[in-house]
Amino acid sequence: MKDMRPAGRMWHLYKMGGITPALTSMFDVQSAQQMAFMRSMMKEQRKNSLYDIPLDTVELVVFDLETTGFSPYNGDEIISVGAVAVNGDAIMEDQSFYSLVNPKRLIPEQVIELTGITNEMVDQAPDLYQGLRAFLEFVQQKVLVAHGTGHDKHFLNSALWKTSKVSLSHRMIDTMMIGKWLNPKLGKYDLDTLLQFYGIDISLRHHALEDALMTAKLWSSYMNEIRSRDIHSLGDLYTHLGNH
Repeated sequence: MKDMRPAGRMWHLYKMGGITPALTSMFDVQSAQQMAFMRSMMKEQRKNSLYDIPLDTVELVVFDLETTGFSPYNGDEIISVGAVAVNGDAIMEDQSFYSLVNPKRLIPEQVIELTGITNEMVDQAPDLYQGLRAFLEFVQQKVLVAHGTGHDKHFLNSALWKTSKVSLSHRMIDTMMIGKWLNPKLGKYDLDTLLQFYGIDISLRHHALEDALMTAKLWSSYMNEIRSRDIHSLGDLYTHLGNH
């Protein structure tokens, strides 16, 4: 008699028709499709060797997340995503992305006050998978840039694992790390301090798209200084930041 426990059933279905029918039978069809799509995107990203691309022509997406708190592993969720494309140091403001995300939980009052995003605003917003998929379709295979990437990377990895059981494979650049390298005596490296230091107008803070646009302007301001240090490719930049 065949073993129809989960592992045995999976193996039987795999032999009968392959892993896709097996996955589809073990999860609902939508979940299997979600996993297949995300895994395909992450696999394609891993194929890309970006190190030799000149910084003058590298295609980037500068992004920002707003969240219900600081810990995705303790129940906090993404509530909005904003992003803008950058080629070299040219900000492509006509190529931008913004979406609210339904966190499926109440947004704390202090976060509502900080971001202006209310529970009513996210009630009809895309769910986590829909928002994440739309964002990744905008990003494609481009390098991701954010200010203080640890926070954003943790939330993206948590979201990818929760929806698709994969991890983020895109390369990331942290504008905070670059700021510390270029200005070691500045002391503070939060976004507001660096924007003021580089003379960039501060518009609406804690709005994902506005923060992404200001971070893109910060990246653009860095470029002349980076070039002056004989760093001309993405690989040069990663190597140098890795040593500081």
